Parts: sequence; structure tokens; C-alpha cells
Amino acid sequence: MSDMEIWIVIVALAVSTAITRSGFWLVGHKVTIPRRVQEMLRYAPSCALAAIIGPDLLLDPSTQALTLLNGKVLAGIAAVGWYLWRRNMLETIVFGMLFFTAVRLLHLF
Repeated sequence: MSDMEIWIVIVALAVSTAITRSGFWLVGHKVTIPRRVQEMLRYAPSCALAAIIGPDLLLDPSTQALTLLNGKVLAGIAAVGWYLWRRNMLETIVFGMLFFTAVRLLHLF
């Protein structure tokens, strides 16, 4: 692809992303979401997090050894423990990443 084609694709994707993400912001007051759908949407962040982290923990060849000597597995267990203690998704993400970074930088395993 030429440089011009790459920039056209980048701009097109940026515009389409802005339009789809700002849709509820622009017309959100005119659209009512049913209560059942709102209740289901409460689980969207945890499902997205599981969809991102699950395959990395379970399908990555470097993490096939599900032992406590594996930094990713250890960080995942620590993050689950943090979530069960605090019940806050954002804190869990931050804590899990900090824990994994500390394990990796300190070469604990």
C-alpha cells in the first residue's frame, strides 16, 4: 500500500470509530435502553477483560505451564484475589498490571 492509501484508511477508521462511539452521546437522551439490557450491560467490562486476558493466560505457549512459577498465572491469581477483596474492576486491572510488572522487572520467576 502507498502512504496515501494508508492515511486514507487511518482517517476512515478514525471517523467511523468516532461516529459509532459518539452515537449514544449525540442521541442518547432520545433513546431509552430497557432495564433488562441495562442489567446485562453491567457485565460487559468483566466479560471484555476475560476475553482479553483469558486467551493470553490459557493459549499462549509460554503460559502452558499453569504453575505458580509462571508470572502471568501468578498475576492473574493475584488480580482475582484483589477483585474478590475490593470488588472494583478498575482497581483490579491496575493492581494486576502492577503486580505482573513487578514480577517481571524483579525477575521473581
